[in-house]
Amino acid sequence: MSTTSDIRLALDTQLTDWRQHALNLEKQVNQVIVGQSKAVRLMNIAIFARGHVLLDGGVGVGKTTLLQSIARGIGGAYERIEGTVDLMPNDLIYHTFLGPDGRPQIDEGPLLRAGENLSVFFFNEINRARPQVHALMLRVMAERHISAFKKEYRMPHMIVFADRNQVEKNETFEIPSAARDRFMMEIPIEIPSDRELKKSLVFNTKFQHAEKLTQQVESNILQFDQLNAFSDLLQNHIQSSDVLEEYTMDLWDATQHPEKFGVTMDSVDVSRVIQTGASPRGMGMLMKAARVNAWLNGRDSLYPEDIHAVFHEVISHRLVFNAAYENRRTALARELTNNIIRTVAVPSLSFSKAA
Repeated sequence: MSTTSDIRLALDTQLTDWRQHALNLEKQVNQVIVGQSKAVRLMNIAIFARGHVLLDGGVGVGKTTLLQSIARGIGGAYERIEGTVDLMPNDLIYHTFLGPDGRPQIDEGPLLRAGENLSVFFFNEINRARPQVHALMLRVMAERHISAFKKEYRMPHMIVFADRNQVEKNETFEIPSAARDRFMMEIPIEIPSDRELKKSLVFNTKFQHAEKLTQQVESNILQFDQLNAFSDLLQNHIQSSDVLEEYTMDLWDATQHPEKFGVTMDSVDVSRVIQTGASPRGMGMLMKAARVNAWLNGRDSLYPEDIHAVFHEVISHRLVFNAAYENRRTALARELTNNIIRTVAVPSLSFSKAA
């Protein structure tokens, strides 16, 4: 019969083995996608926290190549669809075409094609699609199954990544606040600031061949069909102290009423900006992401810096601003979340040593 120490040893070994695989995935992706190490870490956190992701970035910054590289390392099937104004909900489920005999035929669409092997689904320019399409996509994200052709299709391992067209405003349909709350994170993909990295992206010809780059990442580094079970194990393993839980409650309150904590903003009256702060679902996702960050750093208890590492990316897109400030959402959300972290009192590190 296994003793408690044997069970503990087996658990520690499992956590360590998975961590090595996770860090290997990051290392390999960072070797082919330069200047995006923070984004890669955040996407890795989302994968192990089993949360969907919005990608925020301009045209041609490498979002698709980054995502394809990560998808290759995760394993399983990768599917993609382009958001267009004439895209209909059924286009996600099936498509029709004329067969060789000239008769109409129906094939499974991108959501159904891979069945339970679907691990990564990329919705490119999701705001180009109409709200009816958003509604179906959000339902599938939440339930991970759908009924079609008189049977049920399950996608238990699927994580959705979506980006938005940030350039054109005509014929775009912004995702409403309630829908944004379904995404665990909004991760910025930015042009590297380092001049040498930018020079490499322009003049090193290897970066002109996206498919060759992604092939350099080892396939199936992770076992995609075991991620759900391991994520549950990880979440139950990482512990938090009473002091840290109270700190988290203060952060939550500060997203609702920042002025109560002395949070200020340079350009606006902070008491007039926020209509609604973070949701209970959002705070739950914050803690899931923070636990993964602690695990990736080799700890079995939460520190405040684990929350700080993911706070902006998990919380900012959930904040509902008053209408007068919506057109400045990105900059104001960054300023507000940064100031909340700076202003709300951080508990003494002494608690974490005993955790």
